[in-house]
Amino acid sequence: MVSYDATTETVRVTVRPAYLDGKSDALARQFVFAYFVRIENQGPGEVQLLRRQWTITDADGHVQRVEGAGVVGRQPVLAAGEAHEYHSVCVLPTFEGTMEGTYLMQREGGARFHARIPRFHLVALAN
Repeated sequence: MVSYDATTETVRVTVRPAYLDGKSDALARQFVFAYFVRIENQGPGEVQLLRRQWTITDADGHVQRVEGAGVVGRQPVLAAGEAHEYHSVCVLPTFEGTMEGTYLMQREGGARFHARIPRFHLVALAN
């Protein structure tokens, strides 16, 4: 599985996408992809993930923006050296596309910053 990495300040985000052939239906134009995310705090202080923002683009150029609190119902707090991992899915009407975005992070003192989620490619039959 190919992985994509980005580091913003002290937060490293790694994403590994995978095509889910058994859950996809090409005739119905439903291509299902899983993506596995690791968010690692490489700094000396605690950080909390507050929000997420995704930009999803399919092969036809249609763009969908998704925003919300936390990830998979959680707003994890990461101490120095800790990581949080989760996975989710994306359904596209085309056999390929891209995803990218940001996580709104907050430091112990209340300072906020956006950690970049690297652009990654979703390609059917790419596993």
